[in-house]
Amino acid sequence: MIDTPVTEQIPIRADEDGRLRVGATRILLDLVIYAFRLGSTPETITEQYPSLSLDDVYLAIGYYLRHRDEVDAYLREQESEAEAFRREYEAGHPPTLTRDVLLARLESRRSPG
Repeated sequence: MIDTPVTEQIPIRADEDGRLRVGATRILLDLVIYAFRLGSTPETITEQYPSLSLDDVYLAIGYYLRHRDEVDAYLREQESEAEAFRREYEAGHPPTLTRDVLLARLESRRSPG
């Protein structure tokens, strides 16, 4: 039996932009949680992101499982920010390669001559 209480430092930190990162890496907590949700094991996640340690991945997933509501809210917020950024970027940088352009190219390749 262990006489001393077991305490573990959770390897999740906020960067200067408020995004949560795992351990001493630049890997976002989002990526670890999405991989876990898709069925990846901690071992597989460390294969996908070699800078992560296996113990950090296990602790990050454990944190997620204990604080699912808060982490899910954080993930939704990140997704919302990403979507807003995408819309803003696309509004300022409309695509030059449109469906009409692609169809015209296809037609020109099909036409003899």
